[in-house]
Parts: sequence; structure tokens; C-alpha cells
Amino acid sequence: MAVPYQYKYPHPAVTTDVAVFTLRNQQLQLLLIRRAQEPYMGQWALPGGFLEIDEDLDSCAKRELKEETGVADLYMEQLYTFGRPDRDPRERVISVTYYALVPTDKLTLSAGSDAAETVWFPLQELPELAFDHEEIILLARERLAAKTHYSTIAFQLMPETFTLSELQSVYEILRDEKLDKRNFRKWVLALKQLEETGGKRRNGNHRPAKIYRLTNPDRVDIVR
Repeated sequence: MAVPYQYKYPHPAVTTDVAVFTLRNQQLQLLLIRRAQEPYMGQWALPGGFLEIDEDLDSCAKRELKEETGVADLYMEQLYTFGRPDRDPRERVISVTYYALVPTDKLTLSAGSDAAETVWFPLQELPELAFDHEEIILLARERLAAKTHYSTIAFQLMPETFTLSELQSVYEILRDEKLDKRNFRKWVLALKQLEETGGKRRNGNHRPAKIYRLTNPDRVDIVR
């Protein structure tokens, strides 16, 4: 009779945490929950939770996000694994983190699970955060800004229709820099991912601008 394998090492717990970004009031904003349980009860944190034994990482991240905030069906990428031994006072916990993007017109929040409250915060006005979530957010913000230089990830923040000026504004917010209007339009139209709707929109005293939409709104491409 075979002897069952005996594990020699303790097993750390695994969680997923998600930094969800959107654009509201011309600001990059982050979704946070107020914790309803210890540790750090009453403090703000990223949505997330423990991986179930029969669950893959992506499914855990999506489930916890839905349970704690009501947000679902958004673009999400794995960011980094955080595993400092003292990062969680409960036990040895390794967090596989994600960052996600959602247009503001697709948002419906509802706190649940161990979240007492769910709120969007401007990135420059974040409250004190639980665990090592400030470090996670900093890395997610850096990754997002860097990826706008070689991918179409910024398109994931756009509403169903938009003007080229509105799209350029999103890129400028994410990169924190001004972009040349002519060069930006030449570059973005060369991607062949936008199509004209046939409509126009007037902003202020400027002449009406063409309205566009994405040809593949769920896709993020690597670009030169």
C-alpha cells in the first residue's frame, strides 16, 4: 500500500488584489473599498481576497472584484506578485495583483462581501491604505503609463463614442504630458482601430469634431 506523500513545507495563503482605474472629471481615479473586517477594519484597500482551492487566479480576481464592488466585464491584466513575509498580519500571504480599466459610462458600484463601502478616489487624493496596497498602486500606475507607449491599452478607458481630442486628452492624463495634436492624430488613425460614426460634436466655440468608435473595443494590441 502506497504511503501518502507528506508535505515538508508550510503552505502560504494566496490572494488576488485588483487596482481598477477609470477616468472621471478629467482625472485618473482608483476604486477602493473600506474594509468591514479585521485586519485594518475601517481602512481603505484594493478589492481582493483569498484564492479558493479549486480556483484559478484570473477567476479569483474577477470573483472578488464582483463580490466586493459590483464591477464586472472589464479589461484586466496581471501586474506583479507581492510576497513580503510581513505584508499581512494574519498569516503568510502572497498576493498576485492585477490592474484593470473600465470606462466611466459602464460603472455600477455596489459594496458587498467584506467591503463596507466602495468609492472612486482621484489618484492624487488617496486615503491611507491597508497592507502594502500603496506599493501595488504605484506599480500599477507606472505600468499603465508605460504601456500607453507601445499598446492600445488606453482605448479601454474610452466610452462608446468619442472625438480625437477626447482620446488625446486620455493619453495626456495617463502619460502626464502634453502631446502634439497633429502627430497624435496621425499616429492614432494609422492604427486602423477607429471608425467614423458619421456624427459630429461641438465643444465650446470650436468647430464640430468628427465622432469615432473603436472597431474592436475588447482588444488591446501591441503597436510601434
